[in-house]
Amino acid sequence: MSTPSSPILVTGATGRHGGLGGHLVRRLREAGREVRVLARKKDERTEPLVALGADVVVGDLHDRASLLHALEGVDLVYFAYPINQGVIPAAANFAAAVRQVGRSPRVVVMSMGPAVPDSPSHLGRAQWLAEEVLAWAGLDLLVLRVAALFHENLAVLHARSVREQDVFRNSFDETVLPWIAGIDAAELAVAALLHPERFSGAALEILPGSEAASHAKVARVLSTELGREVCFEGISAQAWREELEAQAASETDGVVNADMASHISALGAALRGASTVPVDPDRLTHLTGHTPRTLAEYISEQRDLFGPAIGASR
Repeated sequence: MSTPSSPILVTGATGRHGGLGGHLVRRLREAGREVRVLARKKDERTEPLVALGADVVVGDLHDRASLLHALEGVDLVYFAYPINQGVIPAAANFAAAVRQVGRSPRVVVMSMGPAVPDSPSHLGRAQWLAEEVLAWAGLDLLVLRVAALFHENLAVLHARSVREQDVFRNSFDETVLPWIAGIDAAELAVAALLHPERFSGAALEILPGSEAASHAKVARVLSTELGREVCFEGISAQAWREELEAQAASETDGVVNADMASHISALGAALRGASTVPVDPDRLTHLTGHTPRTLAEYISEQRDLFGPAIGASR
């Protein structure tokens, strides 16, 4: 049983996709909890976490020995892995380190909707198998499988083309999809760590989005919030994958990588025509204690990312 005096180990706190880790650390510190962050190095990404009062420990989920010190005295862990290859050996290293230190921390895993054995995405299949590895190791797990797209995906995947062309493209076509703010996903993790009694008690919680929208509707929201017309174009999975791979190659320090390009373009094609949209804002409010943010609110707050189109007529 976790006590307020024991640190909470947070992995993935320096990740940039969705901003979950940083928000999670902030909220845990506001709740008066000691936080220990696992990071591969101390740099400009860890400085804000140190400013919040977190203890940064250098280590890597792919280096089992480096995890032993990070796990000392820990009864509660947040486990997250970036949208990239390597989650299975990362989970195996983590499980082996937990067993070696001889503790049994409760582990909250941030998962994703396509983490199923027959996922169209290789990263979805890998995430599912990593969670199986953690379960086989006998860890005390709560897996948060958030079945929704993050609002932040719009900036990561499409801000550049919206800025430069007033258009964005992907392989989701006209499918109505569930959405959630990264901050609200982080709030789910906060609740799972500090208030597990709000959840069902099962090892796996499949969690909904806060609202439903097609990308055509997203284009209309962008148009309204930005004060100019933004259009959406549906393209093939192959075309979108190539576009994302080109983005990854040109933005070497960006969030998008080749594995993410393959992952999300495959999902877009597989979800075309999907009829079930898991949306339940009331459940999210119950779990987190906060009303979830809307797409319009996110775009309004981040409108500078989508700035005025370069060279477009007005």
